[in-house]
Amino acid sequence: PGLQEENRAVMRAGRATRPGFTGCLLVGAAFGMLLQSKGCSARWAFVMAVTIYAGSGQFVAVGLLAAGFNPVTALFMTLMVNARHIFYGISMLERFKAFGKAKWYMIFSLTDETFALLVSAKPPEGIAPKAYCLSIAVLDHLYWITDCTMGGVLGYALPISTQGIDFVMTALFVVILLEQWQQKQNSLPALLGLGGALVSR
Repeated sequence: PGLQEENRAVMRAGRATRPGFTGCLLVGAAFGMLLQSKGCSARWAFVMAVTIYAGSGQFVAVGLLAAGFNPVTALFMTLMVNARHIFYGISMLERFKAFGKAKWYMIFSLTDETFALLVSAKPPEGIAPKAYCLSIAVLDHLYWITDCTMGGVLGYALPISTQGIDFVMTALFVVILLEQWQQKQNSLPALLGLGGALVSR
């Protein structure tokens, strides 16, 4: 029974993460191709997808590696680019308490797409919330690993110009914003974020 429930959780999570898979496919492949264009093999795309698992952070890392590694600059840039994950984590503290040791992986895997799904998606009837949420997190991570590695392989097999390819991250954030805008009745947080971005610009 336990295994059947886990299988059902994975299948239902697969349906929920299907749109995210498409986004990961484009962004992850773009990252892999960009990394390969800087002289790094698909193996490094795989390693970065497994260990860093932060799309915007990985794109920044490509530039940092190409310019010559500086630990202080890398730390500062990574913190600035991924600071939003701090707020994602804070909003999930209570929810993750029930996950036991798995909460550490849930914290690590809290990307933009996973956070959006965990906030908006409700576990189907008869499926444990913990199994459902964990399945979403694992599937999203597997999509990202596969797509980044595939991009590295394609970048090697089909050498093309990667100029402007890093814009896919901006496009992805716009899509996430629009989805949240449509689902939420209160548009104030989105408007505040947009206003803050314009002022910073």
